[in-house]
Amino acid sequence: MQQPTILHGDCIQTMRGLAGASVDFVLTDPPYGVRYRSRDGQTIANDNHLTWLYPAFAEVYRVMMPGSLCFSFYGWNAADQFLTVWKALGFRVVGHVVFAKRYAASRLFLAHRHEQGYLLAKGNPVLPQNPLPDVLPWAYTGNRLHPTQKPVKPLQRLIETFCKPGGIVLDPFCGSGSTLLAAKLSGRPFIGIEIDRQHHATALKRLTAA
Repeated sequence: MQQPTILHGDCIQTMRGLAGASVDFVLTDPPYGVRYRSRDGQTIANDNHLTWLYPAFAEVYRVMMPGSLCFSFYGWNAADQFLTVWKALGFRVVGHVVFAKRYAASRLFLAHRHEQGYLLAKGNPVLPQNPLPDVLPWAYTGNRLHPTQKPVKPLQRLIETFCKPGGIVLDPFCGSGSTLLAAKLSGRPFIGIEIDRQHHATALKRLTAA
């Protein structure tokens, strides 16, 4: 069995060191290319551009097993760029999930009360026995460990639905390690990659404590 791993570095370069067709499920929350800045001034590495998008997901596609799935969060205002890259690489869009919030993350023309992500297929994955609903609940984390920290429970549901028992979960933009903790709680080995040294240290500490 693959040993759980949390790697520090650029995910494009790091994934090039992984064997092709070696990962059973990818679950990730990449930068959205929106120059995000939290209320307390925190920013996200490489969120000021999307030049990494094609080469990063090219490596994601390469390391995925044939017949496997990738779930990726994305920014709605850059959806066209994400979809163009994914389709150019050979991914099939097979689902879309909305995570409903009880609060508004921001208020502009609309009060933003949801997160969203696409389910992408490489080849023809087996259909799950118990499909998830495409609207799931969301809990506020307080962003204590990361400026866009995701709650573990919905990630765990994705993993348990789309990754076989014992299958390897990859998160190439692992941040503070929410995906990795969800994988651990689901009994799946995992590989996480994070470019920010502080967030990498947080993920290591978090998974060690768990």
